[in-house]
Amino acid sequence: MSRRLRFPLSIFSLLMLVSLAAVLGGCGAPPPPPTRLEMFSPTSLPTPTPTITATPTATLTPTPTRTPTPTFTPTPTPTTTPTTTPTPTSTPSPLEPYTIEGLRQRDYLGGKIEIRSVLAEFDAYTRYYIAYPSDGLTITGIMHVPKGDGPFPVVILNHGYIPPARYWSGADTQAAADYLARRGFLTIAPDFRGWGGSDSGPNYFRTGLVIDVLNLISSLPSLPQADPERVGMWGHSMGGGVTTKAIVVDSRIKAAVLYAPVSADDVEVVRRWEGRHVASRRLDDPLWQAYVRALRDPDFLRRTSPIYYMHYVTAAVQIHQGTADIITPPRWARAIRDALQAAGKRVEYYEYPGQGHSFQGEAWYAFMARVAEFFQRELR
Repeated sequence: MSRRLRFPLSIFSLLMLVSLAAVLGGCGAPPPPPTRLEMFSPTSLPTPTPTITATPTATLTPTPTRTPTPTFTPTPTPTTTPTTTPTPTSTPSPLEPYTIEGLRQRDYLGGKIEIRSVLAEFDAYTRYYIAYPSDGLTITGIMHVPKGDGPFPVVILNHGYIPPARYWSGADTQAAADYLARRGFLTIAPDFRGWGGSDSGPNYFRTGLVIDVLNLISSLPSLPQADPERVGMWGHSMGGGVTTKAIVVDSRIKAAVLYAPVSADDVEVVRRWEGRHVASRRLDDPLWQAYVRALRDPDFLRRTSPIYYMHYVTAAVQIHQGTADIITPPRWARAIRDALQAAGKRVEYYEYPGQGHSFQGEAWYAFMARVAEFFQRELR
């Protein structure tokens, strides 16, 4: 019984094997397994994960008492300094009065400096709240007058940018004013137009602030304690930019200190700050719309940038810059130094390792000691 059953099953199995061999013979050999790349479509290939390498961060060790050697030797002309003064376009722009040449051609009439109140009496000086006229505006400010017989050399202190809502008269300049007044300098720190108690007014390319300080110089003869022939200027950050423009416009400034100044190239200033939030305002004002267009015109901005006009400078210049400043990077101060040197001007340059935008501790005192000695040398 079992023999009869095994025979048919063996025949059946043999027939199945023959059929399967015939099917496989028609397809050829089985394909090799896919490679690793063939297992992914082009859109599904995984992106290699980059290897992240930690970069050591340089540690700046403040050495405020270190005395750098002032730089006097001219260096090659920097790439941002042209060999010729930018030429105006054939069609005069309505913004022509706000170019460097436009500022140089106009008059600064000033007026009477009014003492509005006595703020404080100290052993070495008296602090006053003052006001003076500037192109039809009233500009307020703080004045420190040393005790003793004048007239005293004058230092105008130009404050940096502080949001107007948080600004108070003397902000950013009061410590420097105290330091200089105790050493025999009459100091005036104007509240620029739009700051403090000052009126607001036109300020294209920050030239309104330059006009305010030059009108202040014209107003100095109204102060019997001031010597209008011995005028220095000190500017921090935005105020350093105002000072840089002022010295290429007005030869009455005998000495200038730039403390962490903004760039002297308006293209960089516009890129960093000025180009923001302007296009949507004053759509019905043709001058404002011309200003908006000029902010996008590098050729016109060259004509408002003092770095291209350093040949006009007659003042001695001293520059102070912190190496850790991220608000006004050191390359901006170095570019001003290089442009002055290339123009054959007198410039001293100091860097303060590890100091930021506003110097702290011993570095600040080292900075102000150099400033006072500089003004004493140039204004006495």
